[in-house]
Amino acid sequence: MDKPRVLFDLTDPALMNDRYEYYRRLRETEPIHHSPQGFWTLARYADVEAFLRAPQTSSATPEDAMFAALRGGRDAPAMRSMRRWMVVKSGEEHRRLRRLVARALTPNAVERLRPEIHRIVSGLIDEMGEGEIDLISQFATPVPIAVICGLLGIPIEDAWRCLEWTNAIANIVDPLITPQMRIAMNTAEPQFSAYIQEQMELRRSHPRDDVLTMLMRKDDNGDGLSDEDVIAQVLLLFNAGHETTLNVIGNAVHALLTHPDQLRILRDQPELIEPAFEELARYNATVQIIARQLNGDLALDGTVIPAGSAVLGITGSAHRDPARFDDPDRLDVRRTGVRSLAFGSGPHACIAAMLGKAEVSIALTELLRRYGTIELATDTPRWHTRFNFVLGLSELPLRVAFSG
Repeated sequence: MDKPRVLFDLTDPALMNDRYEYYRRLRETEPIHHSPQGFWTLARYADVEAFLRAPQTSSATPEDAMFAALRGGRDAPAMRSMRRWMVVKSGEEHRRLRRLVARALTPNAVERLRPEIHRIVSGLIDEMGEGEIDLISQFATPVPIAVICGLLGIPIEDAWRCLEWTNAIANIVDPLITPQMRIAMNTAEPQFSAYIQEQMELRRSHPRDDVLTMLMRKDDNGDGLSDEDVIAQVLLLFNAGHETTLNVIGNAVHALLTHPDQLRILRDQPELIEPAFEELARYNATVQIIARQLNGDLALDGTVIPAGSAVLGITGSAHRDPARFDDPDRLDVRRTGVRSLAFGSGPHACIAAMLGKAEVSIALTELLRRYGTIELATDTPRWHTRFNFVLGLSELPLRVAFSG
C-alpha cells in the first residue's frame, strides 16, 4: 500500500527553499488540511484569524504527557516555568495573568518609553558609524534587549546573560527537541530564576519605577502574582519582546533594500513609516506559524476540526492570501487596512505588541534619517528559521554612510 501523501511537512526542504510557493499550493489545494502526521494546518487568512480568535483555542501544551517527558518530565525546571507562562493559560487564569501584566504595558507607558527608545537607537547608530556593518548583531539584536532591560530595570551589563538563559529555555517549544536542548534549558532556568529573584529582593527593600517592581505589586483588589509567576512572565517578556522585534527590523530593512521604489517612498515621506509597519510585518512575516490546541470542536468553512486536535495557523500563508490582500506578493508601503498577524490575534495576541511596533517604527525612522546611503553588502544574506515557525536573518551585511 502506498504511503499517504503529506501535503504539509515541517521538515520538507521546499518549505525553507520556496516557502511562499509552498503556501500557495497549500491554499489552492487543501487550505484546511489534516496531515497524516496528525496535526491540522490552516492556510487562508480568514481561517487563521478565526482560529486565533476562537474561545476553543488553547495553548496548554505543557499538560501533554509526551511533550513533558521529552523535556525532562513534568517537574523539570523548564517545565515548571512553562506551566506558569501566560501564553499557555486559558480562560479565567489567562485573563487574570494578562490583566496583572498589562498594568505595566499600557499605551501611556509605551508612549513614555519613546524618548528612551530614541536614545537607545541613536546611540547604536553612533556606535555603528559608517562603512560595512551587520545590522542584525550591531543593531536589530541590541535594540530590543536594551529596551526590555530598561523596562524591567535590569542592569544593561546583565542583558546578554539574561538573553542566553531565556533563549535556552525558549527551546522548550521546539517540536524537534534534542537531549542537548533539554539539558541546556533545565540548566538555564534555575540560573535565570535565581537572578530575577535577586532583582526582586532588591526591589522589596528599595522599590523602583520599573516594570519588575510593578509586576510585584498587588492590584487595587489585593490580587497579585507569586514570585514564581513574576519570574515566568519576565522570561516571556525577554523572549516575546526580543525575537519578534529583532526579526521584524531585519526582515523589514531587507524588504525595503530589495524594493528600492518602496524605500524611496519612505525616505520621501517618513510619516508613512509607522503606518507602513503592518505591511512590512506582513510581507515577510517573522512569525510564520502559530501552534495551538483545541479544547472544543471548531467549525471552519464547512470543516469541523475536533476537540483535542493540534492546529497550525500558517500566518506566513495568511499574509499572502489573495482573498485578503490584493496582489499579495507585492510590497506596498502605502497599502491600507492591512492588519497583519505578526503579533497574533484574539485572546493570546502579544501583550507587548504596541511596544514592539514603537521600537520597529523608531528604528526604521532613525536608520533612514541618519543614513543617506544604505546598501546590501551581500546578495546572499543568511536566513535562519526556528523549526520553520519563526523566520529571520542571522546576519544582514550592509554598506552605510551618514546623510549630508
